[in-house]
Amino acid sequence: MSHPLPLRKQGDHHPDDGSSATKLSRLKIALPSDDPDKKNANKRVKDVEISVPIVYGTIAFYLGRKASESQSHKWTVYVRGASNEDLGAVIKRVVFQLHPSFNNPTRAVESPPFELSECGWGEFEIAITLFFHTDVCDKQLDLYHHLKLYPEDESGPQSTKKPVVVESYNEIVFPDPYEAFLARVQNHPAVIVPRLPVGFNLPSPVPIESMNEKERGDTKDHPLSQWFMNFSEADELLKLAAARQQVQAHIVKLRRQLNLMEGMTPQSKPTSGYDL
Repeated sequence: MSHPLPLRKQGDHHPDDGSSATKLSRLKIALPSDDPDKKNANKRVKDVEISVPIVYGTIAFYLGRKASESQSHKWTVYVRGASNEDLGAVIKRVVFQLHPSFNNPTRAVESPPFELSECGWGEFEIAITLFFHTDVCDKQLDLYHHLKLYPEDESGPQSTKKPVVVESYNEIVFPDPYEAFLARVQNHPAVIVPRLPVGFNLPSPVPIESMNEKERGDTKDHPLSQWFMNFSEADELLKLAAARQQVQAHIVKLRRQLNLMEGMTPQSKPTSGYDL
């Protein structure tokens, strides 16, 4: 398998130690509404948006003495809740499209936690397709993630204990959700539901058949959780506040420069020949 050059996405942040990277941009993905005329459709709740924060990424460990020419790293690609909650209430299935050199490169994971692990030596782009439950959305969502095996700083030997971590944080936004979906996830910890109008009544929540008797799907006690990035709401709000302060400071600076330029304008007028 060819070894593509490392790809850095716009917005990625690379720490000085080169061990991890995280895309901090708060990108909202608004899925298009389904066909309103389709048969057996539930009623929609207009002017309401349901938001599902997710994190997707890879964690790669160097195998050290166990490394071979074709297998130098063991890595895991995954989609998880931003706070490691179970995403099974929203996502039905995740399909990971690996490099064609892998056996069975199209891998479907039918239940959470949505992840798979492999061994290899090359970096490549992984296509991640999310499929949702029928009362959520009929559309699929395609994401793309670049598998990174090697740290930015390759001056010294690569550590077998500290992995290379690359994660991206996104929010999936469902506009005008079905009543059944809203009722089912109204109090779900992985889903952000706005405050509904007073007196608004939802139908009784109906559980999903595939979720009645399933194993735990959150990633709170995951073996790799110590390497997961922290995407808490507080951290995001702090980042947004800091960015807002920088923008305001820049605006103040530009206004000062503009005022100085406007103050110099009268002096630039040509003087009369009668002035002494």
